[in-house]
Amino acid sequence: MSWLSRVRNALSLVVPTAKETPDNLWHKCKGCGQLVFTKELADHLHVCPHCDHHERIGPKQRFGQIFDDGRYTLLLPPRVAEDPLKFRDTKRYAERIKAARAATGESDALLNARGMIGGRKAVVGVQDFAFMGGSMGQAVGEAFVAGVQAAIADRAPYIIFTASGGARMQEGILSLMQMPRSTVAIQMLHDAGLPYIVVLTDPTSGGVMAAYAMLGDIQIAEPKATLAFTGRRVIEQTIREKLPDDFQTSEYYLDHGMIDMVVARKDLPATLAKLIDYLCVKQAA
Repeated sequence: MSWLSRVRNALSLVVPTAKETPDNLWHKCKGCGQLVFTKELADHLHVCPHCDHHERIGPKQRFGQIFDDGRYTLLLPPRVAEDPLKFRDTKRYAERIKAARAATGESDALLNARGMIGGRKAVVGVQDFAFMGGSMGQAVGEAFVAGVQAAIADRAPYIIFTASGGARMQEGILSLMQMPRSTVAIQMLHDAGLPYIVVLTDPTSGGVMAAYAMLGDIQIAEPKATLAFTGRRVIEQTIREKLPDDFQTSEYYLDHGMIDMVVARKDLPATLAKLIDYLCVKQAA
């Protein structure tokens, strides 16, 4: 055996092969491009420790961060007609829904849960951008109404975390009808004397931005989230002007009075608890 073979054999005992190395050990930050240990990122609530970029997270991760001790009860998602228009583009709509469910483990793009925040009852809805871009269809509209109804039944605020590309085109006018339906549901919440709190996360746009995402009694946003009704390029072409670099960000909206505060993810539970204390003082008495 040659000396090269002996060295190769010795190295094979101490150096793991490609199959033995986990493929999810590192995460490349979308903000600064640096590699971060996946566990370190999770310990930082999926916020980059180098640049403070807030990564997108799903409903169950969000619920675990927001509710006291990570304890919550999921609300059953309402059932709706899954493909009312029998829509097809390059794929059948039914196939897209099936693929999104397999990828996320959720029935649709909005999930509700009830629990305690700062010792007070709350019902929280979270949109999942991983599910067809968090798009708003009948299922999302029904889930939103169901979340409001649960909040009214619990005499608790309804808090929504938005993340969406807008209305779901595969459902046509039925998806757009969820805009007035959600507005009526918010009015029902107000009639019951209960607050509606919105937390805008990256990205929130389109029909969702034009509906329940901007109707909160308190409007909060995570740092550097993209918030828009329509795309930057479309606006620039329409007005024939160059827009500021920070246009359609949380900080731009705050500077121009369109939202109330920008809150880092780690501070959201305490901030929401304080707001619930302020806004629900009558219900506590």
